[in-house]
Amino acid sequence: MEQSLLNSVFVFLAAAILIVPLIKLSGLGSVIGYLFAGILIGPSVAGLISEPETILHFSEFGVVMMLFLIGLELKPKELWHMRVRLLGLGGLQVGITILIVSSAFMMLSTDTNFGTALVIGMALSLSSTAVAIQVMQDRKMLMSDPGQSAFSVLLFQDVIVIAMIASVPLLAEQFINQTSTIVADLSDGHQGAGAKGLSGWGSGWYYGLAILGVFGGMILAGRLLLNPLFKIVARSKVRETFTAIALALVIGAALLMDWLGLSAALGAFFAGIVLADSNYRHQLERDLEPFKALLLGLFFISVGMSLDLNVIAASPLTIFASAALLLLLKFSVLLVVGRIFGLTLPSNFLFACLISQAGEFGFVLFQFASAEGLMDPTLVSKCNAVIAISMAVTPLMLIARDRLSKALLKPNVTTGEAPEDKGHKVLILGFGRVGQVAARLLHSQDIETTLIDHDGDHIEFVRPFGNKVYYGDAADTELLRTAGAETADVVLICIDDREKATETAENLKQHFPNTKVIARARNRTHMFDLMALDIDFIERETVRGSLAMGRRALEFLGVSEERSIELSDMFLEHDYKLIEETRVHRNDVGTLIDKSNASREFIRQTLNAKPSAAGEDD
Repeated sequence: MEQSLLNSVFVFLAAAILIVPLIKLSGLGSVIGYLFAGILIGPSVAGLISEPETILHFSEFGVVMMLFLIGLELKPKELWHMRVRLLGLGGLQVGITILIVSSAFMMLSTDTNFGTALVIGMALSLSSTAVAIQVMQDRKMLMSDPGQSAFSVLLFQDVIVIAMIASVPLLAEQFINQTSTIVADLSDGHQGAGAKGLSGWGSGWYYGLAILGVFGGMILAGRLLLNPLFKIVARSKVRETFTAIALALVIGAALLMDWLGLSAALGAFFAGIVLADSNYRHQLERDLEPFKALLLGLFFISVGMSLDLNVIAASPLTIFASAALLLLLKFSVLLVVGRIFGLTLPSNFLFACLISQAGEFGFVLFQFASAEGLMDPTLVSKCNAVIAISMAVTPLMLIARDRLSKALLKPNVTTGEAPEDKGHKVLILGFGRVGQVAARLLHSQDIETTLIDHDGDHIEFVRPFGNKVYYGDAADTELLRTAGAETADVVLICIDDREKATETAENLKQHFPNTKVIARARNRTHMFDLMALDIDFIERETVRGSLAMGRRALEFLGVSEERSIELSDMFLEHDYKLIEETRVHRNDVGTLIDKSNASREFIRQTLNAKPSAAGEDD
């Protein structure tokens, strides 16, 4: 019986609700949970959905949305700074992997032509953007060195896959001696009208110019159309309109790139970069995040359903051995290229674990190759199984890496001593530039402090300067108890990591309610998070330094020192009042903009209308 899309979606959601939390609680991660749910409801087991394709294309939009949100975090200047890693790391990994996989396949299968081997090499050289970035986001490591390296490789792959898809008809024509009539039919569903006929001449110049043209057009549209539109919507205060605009942006960018025969995910990524400088990007992130998470879950379930257990059962040794060899090969290649680009051993090991799997674009390449006659259906099914297995194994590899690193890598990492309760009344968590200044002030009054930091190398660096710093994770409740947080009068949270600082503050307020907590906030939104925890005192890390610079600028412009100090104090007072007023509207960008504009004018009028006695004498 033909299943409706609604029935299929319901089965997907029910499987996610029932299975994914159990797998996640077991420590295997949400990606494994989604894949396992897909296997159970797929045609090879329960058969609740007989045609995974009914959902696969719909759920692929989750990958598109994920790339858009990542683009929002990257400004064009930052993307330019990534160019060496993007071209170097990505180019070397893809090139070396294609060469080795294609050569190995030619040697192991004597009746295979070079075109088929090359397509298999290209497909298996690609990694899974969805799996890798989901894992990095779960571990909050996207901005770390291995995270940035992995993302650079993934971004290069998303670009180069365009040329790979374009080359399939040419390889078929060269090695199968047939025309490209089949792919024209397939192009209706995968490439779009704008790409028809392009594969015949297959010029890489088209794709390069198309990408540049689309990116330039997006920048122009973002400057001339989107920002004014956002302002109008913000003033209207219709919250759901922002969500509608966000969805329309992602879908529009994906449709445009798909029409041109390019990667829809790449188009969404470019759209995100264009809006990275917008004042409304945080609102866009909040509106799209629930859709992205849900659609990505559906995508992983679809991948699990694509596993044909009958094909695996027919030749389990071949398929599992192929998946293991592929993971080992890509892991080794990534270790080599990572070392070339200067990654440290722990970072390089993590980088290789993250993207050693095959990826979702491999399914697309194999579909094209099958339609062109380069691969028979049985070979496609086996290769798809290898891809799915490698994707499923990635979270397990990372769990194994975490456990092995404690035994193999930790002895090479410098750490300090574990903290102990010295009876000090002050604990300082984080001994970087902020913690050091606070500690020096307290020590000037002979107030002893217990200092804790998580960076062993930094602890060794500050030791010769007479600083006794203990090693540990400030968010660990038991470590805080051991260090004396329960009897301390004050704890200063001077941690640079926003999420870690918030987690630490929450633990302190929950487990040591009698201890006063002073926290460092990265910015205004982080301050909102800390205020929600009823922290005793919060200070944005740059606000007073910025005001000091402003005071000195006023003095250089002829304002007296007394007046500049008074203006600075009044400004700070009004700014804190604005924070108190706006904290309840933190998720409403339109209201925040209105209040900010009104407050700016109010502060200007107030400061100009209330000069000090010294100012009047001037």
